[in-house]
Amino acid sequence: MNDRVNSDTSTSRKILRPRRLALLGTVAALGAAVLAASPGSSPFGVTPFVAPAQAAEATATPPGFGDLVAKVKPAVISVRVRIDQDNDKSAMLQQNRMDSDEDSPFDQFSRQFGFRGPNGMPRQRHQVITGEGSGFFISADGYAVTNNHVVDHAQSVQITTDDGAIYTAKVVGTDPKTDLALIKVEGKKDFPFVKFSDQKPRIGDWVVAVGNPFGLGGTVTAGIVSASGRDIGNGPYDDFIQIDAPINKGNSGGPAFDMTGNVIGVNTAIFSPSGGSVGIGFDIPASTAKLVIAQLKDKGAVTRGWLGVQVQPVTADIADSIGLKEARGAIVDNPQGGSPAANAGIEAGDVITAVNGTAIKDSRDLARTIATLAPGSYVKLDVWHEGESKTMTLALGELPKERPAQGNGKTDDGKVQPDAGTPRLGLSLAPAGDVQGAGQNGVVVTEVDPQGPAAQRGIQTGDVILNVGGKAVASVGDVRSELAQARSSGRRSVLLQVKNAEATRFVAVPLA
Repeated sequence: MNDRVNSDTSTSRKILRPRRLALLGTVAALGAAVLAASPGSSPFGVTPFVAPAQAAEATATPPGFGDLVAKVKPAVISVRVRIDQDNDKSAMLQQNRMDSDEDSPFDQFSRQFGFRGPNGMPRQRHQVITGEGSGFFISADGYAVTNNHVVDHAQSVQITTDDGAIYTAKVVGTDPKTDLALIKVEGKKDFPFVKFSDQKPRIGDWVVAVGNPFGLGGTVTAGIVSASGRDIGNGPYDDFIQIDAPINKGNSGGPAFDMTGNVIGVNTAIFSPSGGSVGIGFDIPASTAKLVIAQLKDKGAVTRGWLGVQVQPVTADIADSIGLKEARGAIVDNPQGGSPAANAGIEAGDVITAVNGTAIKDSRDLARTIATLAPGSYVKLDVWHEGESKTMTLALGELPKERPAQGNGKTDDGKVQPDAGTPRLGLSLAPAGDVQGAGQNGVVVTEVDPQGPAAQRGIQTGDVILNVGGKAVASVGDVRSELAQARSSGRRSVLLQVKNAEATRFVAVPLA
């Protein structure tokens, strides 16, 4: 769904800045530190007692991954792409995007690790760009999965199998939103292949990654699933599995296997201060990949359900301000005109708490859930509306390919004199109709006390407050009245709907 998703994960996203994220393409070997001591002694000069059962266990050789690797490695391929800039204007656009200082984690990887000119020099105009990644067959007739960023804008795709055979592949379809791509090798019907797992891996489960790090091909590393549900700031559908099996440049698009030989994820990105593996890698879950790849195979493109709302997570302050017992669900900032949500009667300030009976954790969870549903399908939504729970059923639309940015122009504070402020919030306000470029609805923030509660919640001069406590406001008097009502109702905070030049959002401000 192309709905904007605001979240409270900005702190964690700062940790995973684009300059420190790299798209996967490489694998490093595992290491082990061993503390050595003389035979039969301890660091304290005392001979330790080891029971016979313990001794047998200590000397037993742990099982390896040889049988697993022999089973799955033949299905893993190396992917090499070629982009001829002389004949492809889109490749020139790709070059400019990769060389930009402000880009996504995937762009950062491409610039830092792949698609370089000869001898590692920056690409020049009218050159041929080459890049390498990984992939894996999912059927005997030559369908294979890789990353979108591996084959994006490729003029030609060549794959090398584990036995050294080289084939030409065509791109069947790509999905930039999840960074997945489906390619096809023609001419054979007996390629070795692997399957996606039907089970979600547990944190702590073993995982084996196979791929083409640094162009070496056929490299295997092992580790564990170290986390799940990771959001690295790539988009509203982020739900990465985190693994510590070393992966590096060239591993992009390769598989991560469980101990039964099924694919639990597609290696996609790493967190790396230095550019090499530090044991934090990110995989697209098999559950996501299966849905996307099935659509790419059938239609060559992915369609997603569309609700037509801008949403953000429900914080504890927001939950308290609207009488919701738990901080869960996704609060609607703004239903888009003519969207399925607006037509069904969903309003700004409503909280979507469940879809088809399944609880919604936050705004990202809502985005991912709706995106997995087909356009035109009916969904049942549980909604918290003006202090009461209600259920509504609606038909989803199809996610538009492009949607314009929303918001109005900024105010011209040089021509506005601040009205009497609202001491409880630390704001000075003026009717929007009196401020150039602010529109006719709401009140404009003309001054902010930097020490006040509103400033601490990110409200800035030029923001337009559309409603307070669920009630539309048009004057300073309206704001004061709603603040008084919130206080008399025992609220510790009040919910404001705030609009700026970029978007509309909800902010819960403590009542000072």
